Amino acid sequence: MSAHVPIQIAAEVVAIKRVGALRQLTLTAPGVAELFRPGNVVSLVLPGGARLARRSYWVHRVSPVGPRGPSLELIVEPRGVAGSWLASREPGHQVAMIGPLGRPFAQPREPVTCVLVGDGVHAAPLVPLAERLRERGCVVHVLLAAPTEAQLAGVVDVRRFARSVQVVTGDGSIGARGGIADVLPELIARTAAEVVYAAGEVPAMHDVARIAEASGAWSQVGLRLDQPCGTGLCHGCPVPVAGEDGAPRTVRACVEGPVFRGDRVRWADL
Repeated sequence: MSAHVPIQIAAEVVAIKRVGALRQLTLTAPGVAELFRPGNVVSLVLPGGARLARRSYWVHRVSPVGPRGPSLELIVEPRGVAGSWLASREPGHQVAMIGPLGRPFAQPREPVTCVLVGDGVHAAPLVPLAERLRERGCVVHVLLAAPTEAQLAGVVDVRRFARSVQVVTGDGSIGARGGIADVLPELIARTAAEVVYAAGEVPAMHDVARIAEASGAWSQVGLRLDQPCGTGLCHGCPVPVAGEDGAPRTVRACVEGPVFRGDRVRWADL
């Protein structure tokens, strides 16, 4: 769990740009940006009643200083009511934000070789993670996957911090054709990676955890789950895990997650 208390602010949209089929939003975030750690999310208040009260989004990048003060970037897929509404905001629009929230990625104390795996738009948190890992002397290799080239996130940004970047798409529009499970075993073996970090939908993260364990690597996975409140109060994002003592437990993705050890998630029950 984060060691700080999240804060609530009125975040202002500074800029929005199209990145393939996705949208990249820059918002002012005084206080939030300074507390951010890779893997944290922010929760935004959206209109439309209780069903759309809040939605959580990965933080793609933070800027502690700038002409408008501290800011952060989100990558949004303009799909569904919430995503479409947020992606259509104009500069100057204000959105209520709470953050940073959740348990971030645990980073190694000593330099190790790492593989980072991003599943579509959920690759957003891998960019700040790759930057922090390189600062710690780690060797970073990245695998980005998406159904199509237009749905890939973070390709350009992550190249600055990674020794290699491999791309796989379901339709073969760029990179290899296939999915994460088709190329990850060879990537881990070729790089002799000791740690695998990943973020994405549950099926893809299950594949990552399974492959990492079979390869003798330690994994951390960021799970994309609906987080209705983002603060742990509604208990609407349950994740079945095995505790330190091996006993089955149910925790909240927005508080005890969204990052979990891959070998601790009870995938069959999720």
